[in-house]
Parts: sequence; structure tokens; C-alpha cells
Amino acid sequence: MKSYGQLCAVARALDVVGDRWTLLIVRELLTRGEARFTELQRGLPGVAPNLLAQRLRALQEQGVLEQVPSSSAAAGGAYRLTDRGRSLEGVVRELMKWGAPTVPAAPRDAAFQMHWLSLPATYLLRDNRPDDDDVVLRFGDLHDGFDVTAVRGSVQVRPCAADAALAARVDGPGPLLVGLIQGAVPLARALEAGLTVEGDEAALQRVLPAA
Repeated sequence: MKSYGQLCAVARALDVVGDRWTLLIVRELLTRGEARFTELQRGLPGVAPNLLAQRLRALQEQGVLEQVPSSSAAAGGAYRLTDRGRSLEGVVRELMKWGAPTVPAAPRDAAFQMHWLSLPATYLLRDNRPDDDDVVLRFGDLHDGFDVTAVRGSVQVRPCAADAALAARVDGPGPLLVGLIQGAVPLARALEAGLTVEGDEAALQRVLPAA
């Protein structure tokens, strides 16, 4: 992407993150913490490998992300955001809020991956029973999902932990899950429409926003 060539902070920011796929790369690293190239490819369906490599290289040059040894057993390095890159979370959050009303109008064949919901879950889920014992819920699975922990009045959203003791596992169609987390679809209606809950439904209800 060529520079806008303007002495303006907005234009200068867009010189760095305004190109196609760039903020979605930031989204992936915000949700995953760190990710290898192949994991980023899976999380960005439709991106060409050479274009992804180009975007990663440009973001690295701009100090938005860095390459580190992978924490997984698999060989190969991983990417993670720098402090400057993580400061884009507020930008991504505002884009998410702005774009939320348009989600119901998305094409019926729009791609969906469960871990994309982890950012909305971070901001929208609440611990409505803070005096209850801690519970861990899993949305999706280890391959594509996230864990939600309700503990003493707060909710923590993290990538799936293989050794987590789950109170329930939640799955279902993307639009239904989006509506559930946004509070637009009550749990009872979501269950009738195809949501599946393996385990304690009350633990899921505990963290949902009021419908």
C-alpha cells in the first residue's frame, strides 16, 4: 500500500494498518496471543500465502508485531503483537462495536470460526453469580475455540487449555452464537434453534448478558 502522504495522524495510522487483511491479522493475534504462519492462514480464510507473508513482514518492520520461538511443540516460529501492536485493541474493539449491527445482514455463506467470538465475549459476558464456585466454559473445541472462566464477579476469556476442567462445552451455528453472546437471543430460544450445550446449562446462563 502506498502512503497517503498526508501530515495527519489518521492518514499515518492507515499507512500502517489500513491495507486489506492487516487489522484481521491483528485480530488473530489479539485472540490467540501468538500464532504460527499456518495458524494465521487458517484464521484468515481467503488470504494468499504470499500476501500474508508480505503483510506480516510490513507489520514487523513497523513494530506492530514480532517473531518469536513458538511455545508449542511444533517446529517453527510464531508471531505475537508488540506493546504498540496490542495498543490497537481499542481500535479493533470500536470497529467491532460499529460493525455489530451489520452482522445479521452478513451473507448466509459467510465464513465463521469460533475463536473470532472471543473478543466480543471478552467485552459482553459477565459473571452474574459472583458468589458461586468458579466455572470454566468452552466455546468450540481445542482446534477452534476459547475458554471462559467465571470467577468472583469477573470473566476471563483465554485460548483453550488442554487441561481445563470444563463445566460445559458450547457449540452451534455462528449466527446463533453471535446472537447469544450479544444478548439478542435468549438461551432457551438458542437451544431450540440448534445450540448444543454439553454439561451444565446453568453455568452458561451465569455468564450471558440479559437478553
